[in-house]
Amino acid sequence: MLTKPRAVVLVSGGLDSATTLAIAKDQGYQCFALSFDYGQRHVSELEAAGRVADSMGVVEHKTIHLGLGDIGGSALTEEAIDVPKDGVESNVIPVTYVPARNTVFLSLALGWAEVLGAQDIFIGVNAVDYSGYPDCRPEFIAQFEKLANLATKVGVEGSDWHIHAPLIELSKADIILRGTELGVDYSQTVSCYEADIKGRACGVCDSCRLRAEGFASCNVQDPTIYK
Repeated sequence: MLTKPRAVVLVSGGLDSATTLAIAKDQGYQCFALSFDYGQRHVSELEAAGRVADSMGVVEHKTIHLGLGDIGGSALTEEAIDVPKDGVESNVIPVTYVPARNTVFLSLALGWAEVLGAQDIFIGVNAVDYSGYPDCRPEFIAQFEKLANLATKVGVEGSDWHIHAPLIELSKADIILRGTELGVDYSQTVSCYEADIKGRACGVCDSCRLRAEGFASCNVQDPTIYK
């Protein structure tokens, strides 16, 4: 019997990462879920990540603790910076950008994948509905894949790394439809930048707005619980 290939999947607890995990499983990978407690204000998403990982039957779910909150510089890690409620401005990187977050996340995923003997990493970044984050662009994913193949024992010895971003060119509505096809239970997910301890959403931040618009656009019932 052929052994299924292994993959590390970044799972934040949000809608996009849950869909990405479902896609990786559908493609036949043994999935190892990786989450980060990085000092984010909306810690209820970590509980959501656990629910999502358990419900999808991952091989292992690991949460790594980071000090990105010690660096600050983002509304997601600093109480003194207000989460914006007025929508996304064109050509402006919003204050919800966490400096170098996806670079750090992918680097740690790369290390765990190398230990596991996996050569595939999945991340749920999106460049269509995204809020102007530079580390959600296709160019970033392509360059990180090059780095992975240059900077690791696996890459130097001749094997290829693959960084998968299956949602990167999908609208939020398309993401929800794909996840629904794969049986994702979106009631388990938390997307809000200011979700309370029970995971209830604010309904007005950029992430809530994009999520609500996505469900409305594809005529799928929104299971989000609001404050």
